[in-house]
Amino acid sequence: MGMVYRPKYRSQKTGQYLQSAIWWIKYYRDGKAIRESSESEKEKDAKNLLKQREGDVIRGVPIVPRANRIRFEEMIADLEIDYDVNKKRSAEDLKRRLKLHLIPFFGNHRASSITTADVNRYIQSRQVEGAANASINRELAALKRAFSLAVQGGKLMHRPHIPMLKENNVRTGFFEGDQFETVRRHLPDEIQPIVTFAYITGWRTRSEVLPLQWPQVDFQAGIVRLDPGTTKNSEGRVFPFTQELRALLEAQRAKADALKRDRGLISPWVFNRCGNKIKTFRGAWASACKSAGLPGRILHDFRRTAVRNLVRAGIPERVAMTMTGHKTRSVFERYNIVSCGDLMEAAKKLDEVRRLGIAAEDKGQPVTENCISMLRAK
Repeated sequence: MGMVYRPKYRSQKTGQYLQSAIWWIKYYRDGKAIRESSESEKEKDAKNLLKQREGDVIRGVPIVPRANRIRFEEMIADLEIDYDVNKKRSAEDLKRRLKLHLIPFFGNHRASSITTADVNRYIQSRQVEGAANASINRELAALKRAFSLAVQGGKLMHRPHIPMLKENNVRTGFFEGDQFETVRRHLPDEIQPIVTFAYITGWRTRSEVLPLQWPQVDFQAGIVRLDPGTTKNSEGRVFPFTQELRALLEAQRAKADALKRDRGLISPWVFNRCGNKIKTFRGAWASACKSAGLPGRILHDFRRTAVRNLVRAGIPERVAMTMTGHKTRSVFERYNIVSCGDLMEAAKKLDEVRRLGIAAEDKGQPVTENCISMLRAK
């Protein structure tokens, strides 16, 4: 039979025994006495906790006396460990978001005291700061993961509902052929092959193109590959040589051979500056786009452009997804956007069908698909 009580303690100043203001509970599990603080000065709260614990004992629910006492900082520390253990690429981004936003807002809270209302106040404060919904959602996702880990580890009994915001993630930027050529002409010589490679393959410039090394290029097999674990989704990838891609890589190989012959430098990087890896070219890119009359364009536009070009070429969707490294069809569809040129071409086809249909009617022929096909063939 359990009980509630207020324990006595000895005062260090007077040496007298005093009664604590906090109520504790005592209950039994498998014949063993378990004592736990209710952390409340109200006897009613202690009795309610005792009923809950005795009910958990009857149902066989695991009981963790420290459950619901974990503070936000400890919960976040477990989240950082989870990111480090699983080698997540966004670990540094997580630490930045925690330090700048989540910890300053929730840092003094006990995790179990954080409610949906608190989360909504956090969202409101970030919106007042001018943060985009996408940025806030990344922070909310981290918060949700932290609560999930705490519940899984028995440190929390439940987690609050964490609402997510609607994002406008429709991708609209892409390059027409003439636009790409104009921007490329304004770039430094050592950068032009990089953007050409990205334009053809749709691979991520910073994480997949710039780190590319010669062992990943197989001239005999006619492929360039990304090894498993080096991509965003950790899956390997292969892109077959097109004529333009082969010419580009052969030119880069010739430059590497000349660098070795003339200066004795051996560079492992396919794209390099005097043998050194090119880490970024943001300034050159921004300047080239501005000079080409296309300010504000981003390198990720090449990824969208490659998807559209592959689809236009009649390549099956599954094959195109494999070549560009899109794992989910929903993401792939967001990139397969339609240009004004596509719409104009569709209008021309409608005009042609209309013209052929009128011609068929004038000849007294039924307007069918076969009929239109025969007239088009003539």
